[in-house]
Amino acid sequence: MRKIPAELCVRCKGKKLLCGLNSCPILERFRAVVNTTLRIDLESKRLDGATPPSVVVGEKGYPNISLSFNLPPGVFGYEAKEYENPREWWGRKSINEIVSYRASLVSNVIKAKVKDVWELYDKEIALAAISHTPVGSESLIEGRVEAKLRFDGYVMPRGPSVLAKNVKVVDNPKLSKAFERLIFDDVNAQEAVKELYSSGEEVYKIINAMSLGLLGRKKNRRLVPTRWAITAVDSAIGKQLLEEVRGYESVDKVEVYYQKYLGNYFHVILYPSAYNVTWVEIWHPLSLWSSELVVSDLRENFWGEYDFMDGGYMAARTSVLEYLSKVRRSAGVIIIREITPEYFAPLGNWHIRETVRKAMENKVSTFDTLEEAIKFVQARLRGKVNLTEVKSIRSVLTQKTIDSFFK
Repeated sequence: MRKIPAELCVRCKGKKLLCGLNSCPILERFRAVVNTTLRIDLESKRLDGATPPSVVVGEKGYPNISLSFNLPPGVFGYEAKEYENPREWWGRKSINEIVSYRASLVSNVIKAKVKDVWELYDKEIALAAISHTPVGSESLIEGRVEAKLRFDGYVMPRGPSVLAKNVKVVDNPKLSKAFERLIFDDVNAQEAVKELYSSGEEVYKIINAMSLGLLGRKKNRRLVPTRWAITAVDSAIGKQLLEEVRGYESVDKVEVYYQKYLGNYFHVILYPSAYNVTWVEIWHPLSLWSSELVVSDLRENFWGEYDFMDGGYMAARTSVLEYLSKVRRSAGVIIIREITPEYFAPLGNWHIRETVRKAMENKVSTFDTLEEAIKFVQARLRGKVNLTEVKSIRSVLTQKTIDSFFK
């Protein structure tokens, strides 16, 4: 049996199938362990509950796709919000608690075509996905309940699924004024995302709106697989913030920020420079995707061009740019993420966005030089990784700026 390089698994995270196999053996093994404890008894052909809201648009079979409208059976009102509430989960909920919430959500699967945007709008299924409060719903189901968990490196875990003959929204979705207007405005999707973000709309609601085809030019609106929508929204928000941040003066000291959650440890270094970012992931032995120590990295330049697309990086980047916009400064940025065996289940990339956001509220030290800051972070790492030997960090330490030639 051939050995799959750990570096490939870290890049793939179970979705790109870079190894050439038909399914991810890591995810299949994890499902097998978790599913032995999953017990679902749904004899009734009707499900009642309030969606948190929680809707996932799949990508398999595109343009004929499956939409999962997720309900916790018998749970209504604000209690239902706990089943998908990343902002409030942060720092309060463990991996086991989050997996338990997700295992209790039943995915009511609706077959749809990507052009069925207005049909889902008329049934208020799309509106329920962007409601600010849980929305009471009923589902008539058929066939067997598939009692297993689905895990993904980008999207939150999904619980047991069943084919829904009909989903009826019985409560009124509560929408912000910005959403109510932009659903009917004929503006391109990127401008709509910018406007919603600037109005203070939560990024997770914007992702749902993008995924359910509620944004963009009316003639071009389509359902967008949730995984694609997550990266598209992070990219659009990041582009807006970067245009602003590039014009600010640089920070004048080297600063280190830090935060941890769910077995993920983040250090963020800001240093005097025009905007550019180095992203380093350190996957410890026996962590989720790796049986050995793996270090991966990428660079983003002043113009927002990066080595390759990585959903985790895009989520972290958004939070750092939010901070730089808030303090009205530009900077060179190094983000170091350590993933330990504590992170034993893939929960999606929301926790990266939220943990880096919290990190930017927690400055742990200030230095005169970048070398001192890297040495400081090096001493705090949980594994034996020489940061100065990481290609992208070595490049930052050795690069010459235009100013240096005039000193």
